[in-house]
Amino acid sequence: MRIAVDAMGGDHAPGEVVKGAVAAAREFGLEIALVGRPDAVEEGLRGVGRSGLAVEIVPASEVIGFDEAPVQAVRQRKDSSLVVALRLLKEGKADAVVSAGHTGALMAGGLFSVGRIKGIDRPALSIVVPTRHGFTCLLDVGANADSSPENLLQFGQMGSIYTERVLGVNRPRVGLLSIGTEEEKGSKLTKAAYALLKGCGVNFIGNMEARDILEGAADVVVADGFSGNVALKATEGAVSVLMGFIKEALTSSLTTKLGALLVKPALKRVAGRLDYAEYGGSPLLGLDGAIIKCHGSSRARAIRSGIKVARDYVQNGCIDVIRSQVAEG
Repeated sequence: MRIAVDAMGGDHAPGEVVKGAVAAAREFGLEIALVGRPDAVEEGLRGVGRSGLAVEIVPASEVIGFDEAPVQAVRQRKDSSLVVALRLLKEGKADAVVSAGHTGALMAGGLFSVGRIKGIDRPALSIVVPTRHGFTCLLDVGANADSSPENLLQFGQMGSIYTERVLGVNRPRVGLLSIGTEEEKGSKLTKAAYALLKGCGVNFIGNMEARDILEGAADVVVADGFSGNVALKATEGAVSVLMGFIKEALTSSLTTKLGALLVKPALKRVAGRLDYAEYGGSPLLGLDGAIIKCHGSSRARAIRSGIKVARDYVQNGCIDVIRSQVAEG
């Protein structure tokens, strides 16, 4: 399997991206195409030790910045690392693309290059969120600010397939993000989506509130892109503030600093469970190609994990299953 990696995408590119890609090639036996400026990628490869590994450099002279307009950037920067990586996928020279670069540009480029799976109205960006009992797949988290009930239905179906086939959850529980758990609670959108999800064949457990996400009340949480993104960012902010409070309390005096030494191992375990690097990348579900988005701040371990997600997504035939069970079913 050959994975095209946008070597120039992300806050710590290309160094950390290259390290993560080489680690994935070594651990998973994959062919890796590092797409980017050859001199910069070569610099990142120095000292990494890629002897015997199927790692090559595919030249791309430009980089799409995070502040650029997505569609315009994809159209104008045809020799950018992101666009060239997507071109490899389109031409069948790569089985998947992994990027920590501009999310909007990756989505726009994916639509231009491989398009949507026939029958899928809109792709969705999913993300794995750590919970009290493991993790949950939340989608959409920003690909579509406005959605229809039919979009939410397809999000639930695609999220269920991904969670079962890649994340290994048997018959995942699917919940609909709303303002109350009762069936009659919610907006016109969620009420209509509730009726569709209720009869579509997934393991739909009904409405759930945002506070239930971290409790692990569902394995898949369905939302429109606006609500999903707000819920995600609010959760990230709350966790960040809470961890800051704990750190401040444990370093406020000599006594608490001594106590902090005792709880340090436990705090490390908590931090590990909350680390996005553990969960890798997020597939753009509904695109007719395996395109995985990693966090913009990804370092080597997160890139390695994102490449593993790409491998599993392809190996488990998620696109074919979505095509047969959602788009055509």
